[in-house]
Amino acid sequence: MKIYTKTGDKGLTSLIGGTRVPKSSLRIECYGTVDELNAHIGLVRDQGVNTARRPLLKEIQDRLFTIGSALAADPEKSKMKLPDLHAADVTLLEEEMDRLNLDLPELRAFILPGGHPAVSHAHVARCVCRRAERLAIHLGEESFVAELVVVYLNRLSDFLFVLSRAMAHELGVEEVTWQARL
Repeated sequence: MKIYTKTGDKGLTSLIGGTRVPKSSLRIECYGTVDELNAHIGLVRDQGVNTARRPLLKEIQDRLFTIGSALAADPEKSKMKLPDLHAADVTLLEEEMDRLNLDLPELRAFILPGGHPAVSHAHVARCVCRRAERLAIHLGEESFVAELVVVYLNRLSDFLFVLSRAMAHELGVEEVTWQARL
């Protein structure tokens, strides 16, 4: 199988269902950002501090592929059976956040991203996740986007914040709080 097809050389690509759209379209930007997020989650998964969480992070990557396929399909023309999200996918993130929070100090201030490269990777993933969520909401204003896609991305960004705190805690890194200059 050849990776290059040359069909996108003029700036168009095909959605699932065959519709050709500009590569600059909101739908492409949306699922491209989900793909970018998936790559960042892979980087977070590869951090040594996350060895025990690798299966969970792979599960999240699988769900991001599910979201990407839903966003890559033309909602009016695609007849292909696609994987879908379930409420249990959101519940898993919530349960993991609750479990991680048990060992974390109470949050009393805004946390500045950083302190350790592994923690910084999780914060970057969180920011990309928020962008993916905003784009999915925007896309949903003009075309169908399953509600659970936005819910999952919202919860995932929360999870990534809690994960970054847990990683800092496990690595013995002090969280740096934001000090407002008044």
